[in-house]
Amino acid sequence: MTLPQLYLVVLIGCVTVLLSIAALRATQRLGLPALLVFLGAGLVLGEDGVGIPFEDFALAQALGTFALALILIEGGLSTRWQAIAKQVAPAGMLATVGIGVSVTVTALGAHFLLGFDWQLSLTIGAVVASTDAAAVFSVLRGIGLPKRLSGTLEAESGFNDAPAVILVLAFSAAAGIPDPAHLLGVLVWELAAGSLIGVAVGFGGAWLLRRLALPVSGLYPLAVFSLGLAAFAAAGTLHASGFIAAYLAALVLGNSHLPHRAATQSFATGLGWMAQLGMFVMLGLLASPSNLLDAIVPGLVLGVVLTLVARPLAVWLSLLPFKFALKEQVLLSWAGLRGAIPIVLATIPHAANLPGAQQLWDIVFVLVVVFTLLQGPTLPWVARKLGLSQERVVQEVEIETAPLDAVDGEVLTVTVQKGSGLAGIRIFELRLPEGSAIAGVVRGDRLFVPAKADRLRSSDQLLVVTTPTLREATEQRLTALARAGRLARWLGETGKDLHVGR
Repeated sequence: MTLPQLYLVVLIGCVTVLLSIAALRATQRLGLPALLVFLGAGLVLGEDGVGIPFEDFALAQALGTFALALILIEGGLSTRWQAIAKQVAPAGMLATVGIGVSVTVTALGAHFLLGFDWQLSLTIGAVVASTDAAAVFSVLRGIGLPKRLSGTLEAESGFNDAPAVILVLAFSAAAGIPDPAHLLGVLVWELAAGSLIGVAVGFGGAWLLRRLALPVSGLYPLAVFSLGLAAFAAAGTLHASGFIAAYLAALVLGNSHLPHRAATQSFATGLGWMAQLGMFVMLGLLASPSNLLDAIVPGLVLGVVLTLVARPLAVWLSLLPFKFALKEQVLLSWAGLRGAIPIVLATIPHAANLPGAQQLWDIVFVLVVVFTLLQGPTLPWVARKLGLSQERVVQEVEIETAPLDAVDGEVLTVTVQKGSGLAGIRIFELRLPEGSAIAGVVRGDRLFVPAKADRLRSSDQLLVVTTPTLREATEQRLTALARAGRLARWLGETGKDLHVGR
């Protein structure tokens, strides 16, 4: 590559990034995952658009795998253990038993409805089996689901990539369909070994970072990400699951008391977005709209089988040991969004020269785009109809100030919804737990520090500073006030079901 060519590539890349970021606001208003914007950018830049040629599926697999590792590390660092601790068991079942059920049902549909041979059918079933964390939570953010459901979805999306990758690699092999007993042994070994490596790297890295005095604070985020990638690479070298190792290592590190945790989280968020953007644009470049036309009908057929049969059956069977109500299972089924992960996994059979791999990739691309457009915008409506949208009043905001980081503080925003019991309440009537403090009120475009006698109004945003030990009690008090007003305690309203789910 010459220097002028490098300038042109950098210019095109930067313009694409800036335009995609600008378009994100529109997708958020419509309830659409960001992946659609980035995939669209890749399609525009591709051979049928601007004309940039890119057909190297092996390179796309390698880069996509690396990007997925970065995204999982960012997901682990941003996941609160308290939010998913009680839901690890059901999420683990969805990520193992659920994956198996989804693969089986989707493969049956591909074989009997589309006439694919069994190896291709099982491969495509494994490719579309896992949900995508970025797609799920870009849509779920703001719906206000009970913690039980949001925690289950969050943990499942972090856990289920590893078994899906193992199955896709096994079914794409030139040797044909593997022996079930051998495949089960591979799954158990890779998941168990990867989990142990990830947890060991996480705890060991946290212990080391707490005792190191690095000369520059910016080195701590690099060290944390390097530990996550080290877990990923070490597990892969030992033929274990690098994805589960990376996620668990980041989960442990993100929930440890590390120096400059706020800076690390901000760095992780930025790097995670960069990985998503680059991966989605690359996948869009791989697609050719003229080839996708023939994949529309098969993609719709498999999408219907996956969304209306395989996912609901997987949710029902996986959650039999747990007491999830029918409406909760319906929402968990509809919230099983597919994103970039299935498209990346679809490059594996192509790189392995599996017969029919190009058709498989085109079908998966169509399936992901169409059903993301269908499920994403309708999720809030489904949650409301099922009575599971709480219009949650407490949202976490990112913390950047050093004093908050020093005391392990957190800032919450409390949005006063129309009709909320918080509207009209005076500041002194909030009576938050001792140790939580009112930092300010945002009213319109104005921020001010309220007096004790000031009243809250609809659409106000109340800023509350609290600590992890007081956060739950603070959220419960605010939720109780939002539901029952200033007489919440006298009316028996405590807001505690915000955390125990339904």
